[in-house]
Amino acid sequence: PVSITDSISTKTIAAGATDINTEIIETFVDSMNVGKKGKNKIELIKHRVFGDNYIIVKFYNKVPTRWYLQNTYIYECNALMNLDPNIADFNNDNFNDITFISAQAARGANEVRRLFVYDDYKKGLTSIVNSEYYPNMRYNKELNCIDAFLVYGGSSTVFARIEGDSLKKFASIHNDSHRTVYEIDEFGKEKLLRKDKISSEDTYIRYINYNPLKAYKEN
Repeated sequence: PVSITDSISTKTIAAGATDINTEIIETFVDSMNVGKKGKNKIELIKHRVFGDNYIIVKFYNKVPTRWYLQNTYIYECNALMNLDPNIADFNNDNFNDITFISAQAARGANEVRRLFVYDDYKKGLTSIVNSEYYPNMRYNKELNCIDAFLVYGGSSTVFARIEGDSLKKFASIHNDSHRTVYEIDEFGKEKLLRKDKISSEDTYIRYINYNPLKAYKEN
């Protein structure tokens, strides 16, 4: 059994901390905020093994006075930056979920993260399998969904809802020489709602709503 310690900690560990082929690069532990506060604990462990990086995710339940391992996930990771965990409620169920940086994006403006959502029925974490396709994700309170912001030669704001272990798009806005707004049905078919010519100054606007069209105030 794991000893009980209510804590939040993060640590970046110097290279060579273990042996020549395996080293722990970074760890993060939180037992105060994820899932049911004080009843769950998460550990993130970033390893380098023979030159490749991996992230181990461990999620625990406290029953009643000991920590029991509920979920373990292991992923390959090519991100050079730190994990930078973000604990917040991403599906408006009053339980905190977690994201962390999991991949190196081709463009620095696109922050790629894995999302894990707490499932109170299963008392565990659900890995959202396609979350890495939604860079710069945030919870959108206005539409009770997640929106993502993709930067390339132009930009796109994508709106999606969590369904099971996946994010499913229901609307998107794309900016380049024009702004095009689409609604997406349950079968993935897009319906064009509007198309407007825009100036270069409007190319990188992020939106909080698509109908009516509404930009985030910070933009």
